[in-house]
Amino acid sequence: MAKQTFKATMAWSGQGVYCEGGTRGFKVATDEPKELGGDDRAMNPVELLLCSLGGCMCICAAAFAQKCRVDLKGVSVDLEGDLDPDGFLGKNPNTRKGYQEIRFKINIDSPSPQENIDKLLSIIEERCPVSDTLCGVEVKKFTQ
Repeated sequence: MAKQTFKATMAWSGQGVYCEGGTRGFKVATDEPKELGGDDRAMNPVELLLCSLGGCMCICAAAFAQKCRVDLKGVSVDLEGDLDPDGFLGKNPNTRKGYQEIRFKINIDSPSPQENIDKLLSIIEERCPVSDTLCGVEVKKFTQ
């Protein structure tokens, strides 16, 4: 399969720090909690990032369950990440702006043998594009 380019657009609403955007006709919004200067009208971008990672892991589970001979009845992912807002807010230049650590637990509901479920879990961790992206993609400006 050839390389694909995915595109999205986000724009500030002109009110507080609330932004809206999307891709392919789907919409998403971001804001910040009140304690971080927002109106708490939507998830903040780092919460959305956790949801993206969890969503990608769930998609991987559904996509590869049959290959691993897992009768998938359900899948969910619990995620949490540690982030110090002092980096983003410029209060401490030595503090990382993003997550210092992200933790997850994949919950598989299946009557299949544990060895099959373990194989599926390994494939999810090995092939999840969002996880791979978080581990080292370069973010850079468009060059026109």
